[in-house]
This record gives sequence, C-alpha cells and structure tokens, in this order.
Amino acid sequence: MVDGADGLVDEAWWRARQDDWLAVATQGSVAASPLHLIDHLARAERDPGHVVDLDAVDEATLGEWCRRIDGWLDCADFDVLRLLTLWHGHRDRLPERILAVLRDRFLTFTYWFTDPHPEGVVDERWYWSENHRLIFHACERLAGQALPDAVFAVTGMTGADHARRADAALTAWFDEKAGDGFSEWHSDAYYAKDLAPLVALAEHADDPALAERAAAFADLVLVDLALHSQRDTAGSTHGRSYMRFKATGPTQTVFSALKLCFDRTDAPWPDDDGDPGGLLPAREGATFLARARTYRPPDVVRRIARHPGEVLDREGMGTALDPGELLVDAPTRADGLSYTDPDMVAFWWDRGALTPWQLVPLTVATLDRHGLWDAWLFSALRSVRDALGGDVDAMRTLAHDLHPMVNAGLLERVDTLTWRGAHAMLSTAQAYRPGCAGYQHHVSQATLDEHAVVFTTHPGNPPSAAVGDYLDGDRYWTGSATLPRAVQHGRAVVQAYAPAFASPGGGPLAAFGYEDETHAWFPTERFDEVVRDGPWTFGRRRGGFVALWSWRPADWRLHDPSEVATHGLTEPFDLVAPGAANVWIIEVGDIDRWGDLDAFRRAITAAPVEVVDHGWGDDGAHRGLDVTYASPAEGLLEVPWGAPLRVDGQEVAISGYPRMDNRFTHVATGETTFVLADDEGTFALDLAAGTRRPA
Repeated sequence: MVDGADGLVDEAWWRARQDDWLAVATQGSVAASPLHLIDHLARAERDPGHVVDLDAVDEATLGEWCRRIDGWLDCADFDVLRLLTLWHGHRDRLPERILAVLRDRFLTFTYWFTDPHPEGVVDERWYWSENHRLIFHACERLAGQALPDAVFAVTGMTGADHARRADAALTAWFDEKAGDGFSEWHSDAYYAKDLAPLVALAEHADDPALAERAAAFADLVLVDLALHSQRDTAGSTHGRSYMRFKATGPTQTVFSALKLCFDRTDAPWPDDDGDPGGLLPAREGATFLARARTYRPPDVVRRIARHPGEVLDREGMGTALDPGELLVDAPTRADGLSYTDPDMVAFWWDRGALTPWQLVPLTVATLDRHGLWDAWLFSALRSVRDALGGDVDAMRTLAHDLHPMVNAGLLERVDTLTWRGAHAMLSTAQAYRPGCAGYQHHVSQATLDEHAVVFTTHPGNPPSAAVGDYLDGDRYWTGSATLPRAVQHGRAVVQAYAPAFASPGGGPLAAFGYEDETHAWFPTERFDEVVRDGPWTFGRRRGGFVALWSWRPADWRLHDPSEVATHGLTEPFDLVAPGAANVWIIEVGDIDRWGDLDAFRRAITAAPVEVVDHGWGDDGAHRGLDVTYASPAEGLLEVPWGAPLRVDGQEVAISGYPRMDNRFTHVATGETTFVLADDEGTFALDLAAGTRRPA
C-alpha cells in the first residue's frame, strides 16, 4: 500500500478494516450500550440490509444509559460523548422519543466544575484529568453546536455561547499538549479516551479548523501508540494504567483501535471485555474509528507500527514539578507558571498536582469556592483538612514533609525510552520519582506478544479475592506502593526498589502502606518455554525472549483461583521476593540475535551482577541501591542510585530527552511540528497550526 496524494491510509483498505470490526461488533443487542447502537447504525448506513431494532432501546434502557449523567457520577462525560455521537452521526435514524432524551441531557448537563450546582447535590464527576478535560470540552462544543439557539438550564447560556466557551477551553488543551506532550503518557487505558473525543470533533465539529486540529491530535495519539505497541498491544510504560490492561493486550481500551488501524495481531476482536458499566470498554476505540466518514490516519503511522526492524524511541513529556523542593512562603517558577491563579487549576490538576505543597493553597481554595469537599474523590484530603482544623499552612507543611508518600497521583515531567524489535519490546520511564508512591503509574514492561508480558511492582496490600480489585483498584498489581528507580539502556533495564518513606501502617495514612516484598508478573502459561536458572527466570514466546533477575531470592506465590482473582490463570505467574528494597533486572532478546532460548540463557547467566545496598535510614527511608550489570547485548551498565547511567564507562543521558526522537522523526523540546518520514513517504503534523498533510 503506497501513500495516496493525501498521505492517508488507502481508503478501500480503511473501509475494509471498519467493516471487519462492524461485522463482529453488531452481533450483540443494540440495547447493550450506546456504543453497540452506534456500531449497528454505522453498519446499517453501509449495509441497507442490516436491521437495527430501535424498539429494543426502551425507556429502561435509556434510563440506564443516563444513570451516571442523572446521578452526578464520575465518568458521566463518557456517556454524554457517546450520546452526542448518536445525535450528530445518526439522528436522522433515531425516533423522537430517543432524541428527546438526548436533547434533555444535553440541555441540563453541567459542562464544567465552575458552573452552578443545585443545592444539596454532591458532584462526584472528575473534570480535571487529561482525558476528562478533553471529553468535557468536546461535549460542550458538540452540544452547543447541536442546539445553538436553545437555553442551557445550568448556566442560562445559549448553545452558541457554550460552543464559544468550549472553543477557548479546547484551544488551551491543544496548546498545552502541543508543547508539553501528554501527562498520561503512553496510556493503554486513557489514550482511547483521548481518541474518542478527538475523532468525534474531527467528524462533527462545524468549524473546519477545529476539526482538522482535532484530527492532527488523533494522529499524534496513534503515532505514540504505533511506537509503543507490539502485536497491537500497548505494552510500554504508562502514566496511568490498571492491572487488566497491563496483564493482557486484548482487554486494553486501545487494543481495538490498534487492531483496526495497524492489523498486526491475530487475536480476535474484543467484543465482550467484562466491563458492563462501560467505563473503559475495549470496544470504544474501534467504535469511534469504524463509524468515521472523513477521518483516516496517515499511512506513515501504520507503517511505523508495522516496521519490522529495531526502533529506539526517546520521548520527553510533561511539566517538571518537585514536591520535595525547599518549603517557602511564596513559591515561584522560572517558566512563569502560577501556583495561585484560579485559572491554572485545570492545568495543574490535569497533571495530578493537587497535593504538592506549592499547590495546596490553590487546591483548598478551589474546593472551598466550588463546594467540592463532599465528593468521595476528595475524601482523603477532607480527612487531613479536618484533622488539622483547616489550617492551610499546616497542610502545606505536612504535604512537604510527606511528599514522597502523598503525591501518589502526580504526573510530572517524564523521560521514556522504548526499544522495539520484531519479537520483543522493552519500555521504561527513566528514573521516574524513585521511592515515591505511584497510584496508577506503570514504570517499565517487557512485551513479547498480546499476553506474554513481564513487569514488577511493589504491592500496597496482599492479594485480593475480588475480581474488580484485580481488574482496576487493587494495589497488589495496579500502580506501585513505591516506584523503582528504573533505568533502561536498549534491551536491558535495571529496576531498584528503595522506598523513600516508612510504611505508615494504620491510621489516616494507612492508604499509603506497603507490603514488605516486591514481585514480578511472569505468566508462565502465556509462554512457550519457561526456565529457572539460579536467580534468573527465562521465557520464550514465539521468537521473543525475556530474562528476569532478582537480587533477593524469589519464588512463585501460588494462588488458588477460588480464593484469589487470577484472571483465569492456573499456572504460576506471581514471582515474589521478600523485602521492600530489591533490584530486578529485565533483558529482552530474540531468535534473530541468539538463535534459541538456551543460547540467550547461557549468555545472560554468565553476565556478572553487583549490588551495593546503602541500607535503611533512621527516618524509615531506604538510602538506595547501586547496580552494575554486564549486559550481553548492551555492555557494562553502571546504575548508581541518584547518579548518571554509565555504559562501558561513558555517561549516557536518562533525562532531558527531546519531545520525540526515533528513526522516523526528531522533535526538539517545545517544538510543535512532527515530520514523520520513512522510505515510502513523509507526513507533517503541525500541532500549533492544526494542520496535517504530506510534506
């Protein structure tokens, strides 16, 4: 397939990929969710013989679709976006009884946290994360466009007024991300939540400039995913992720989008992913892309994903923020960003920066001003406020003193390195907030295919029997109670766990407690071969190899599926090493370099590893671990705690990366034009101008 004049994927190929998804996606009832109805209507638009049973979408079904909207619940914006897609894409096929429900929700929805709230209502919606910000603003834009002359009940503004307000908010989001990149970096969960509103705007915005800028950002998300996927599995480091996505590719919310756009996997389409609530369904990415009439990705992005050779990608994204810097009365920044301006709330909270001491006064003032304290999402902060009698200075001081512990959701500046070959991929957030708590951060992962993945974490609690815990909320696998200092060079990564705070045990800080162990996810039944050799564990899947080493003796923890949620696994997968301070090493290889697993194993086990333990301090924090590893593929790696990486005696940078640097493009920090090139063509994304075209 060769680039056409527009540089986009071949239209016939794209249409076939869309049809392939729709044929599978329309096997279920139209009433299962708005996404199912969108799929059915999109198929009927192409296939007049496909019957859509709109009678199945009865009053009870519509009520369930609007449950989060009517109940002021978190993620209601996800539902509104789906309903707006029905309106803009298919309203000519919908009966008035359905349109009336949609119209009513558009007119009565609260599109931003600063809007008036009814007396006595507790607003549980989270407006501020990177993906939620975009979705709320896209919803407001498309709702205002849908009903320009109508008066919206919450604000008294017309739809046209709302559309103009949303335009300004969308411009701010686009401008931030053009220069900074994404705070929820490489996310296997939330990049799909970015794609959905971006494609919706590209398809439905009546302003051509807005539509094209949204399309350019959709392209950028797909570029990121193309660089960080193996067999259509987003198996990289992630700013935010959950266990069900890390453990297996086909349950990821981005998987269906990657399968549609890149077609590198033989895994089936993910129709039923066990997410009946529709919060993070695996089908969503494909649904929005498969009904697109005008949006097609650039063909060079497809080629990046399918490139058969080695790819080394370095990326720097986000805004630097140090919660441990010296406590002062009036902190300022060299870049001029304000810690006190109410208009900066969305910027900082997008980055999870609610509790760095520099921002505590702004956070408290915002919760006071808008009556947000009663929301469950702020309950932990409310408890601290109450315990300190509302003393904001005391809250600032506490936030500073406990900064490694209390900023578990912070998404500050990150430098990521990803090595990908034909059979394996390894990806790491370099030396990212070592020793600090990590709520949903996923620092490093080795990926051989959709299911054969290896990573480590520091568990925050014992294993749970609750399936929902395994999938999303459990700190045994999701996030890491403390983050390792992970440093990658090419095919090898050294991960040193050294908690920067003592486990608090019980009391008001119990949520930040941790287990006295680290562990690795190594699902043996997902590999073709698994071999233990001393402190090393080896696995082969297809032509890819992975080696895992633990400084502390590690052994399998066996889980009874009747007592612990195992996601269907019956063979060992949980390799546990006692002690909260530990070193793990992962190296990947493949059949092309080594010939077979045994040759890889012999080379790895012959490689010396040395660890220097600086021990625990009187304050309960560990002082760090120095590691030297003679990688067979990458050379002598010297990884001292808190000091630069040295490879064969030469210092190698692990911070200050460009915005993006790989064989297809180089984008300096702060630049906003991505020129993507290979032997078959060149395509330019100008994110500031909002254009996308062949170069």
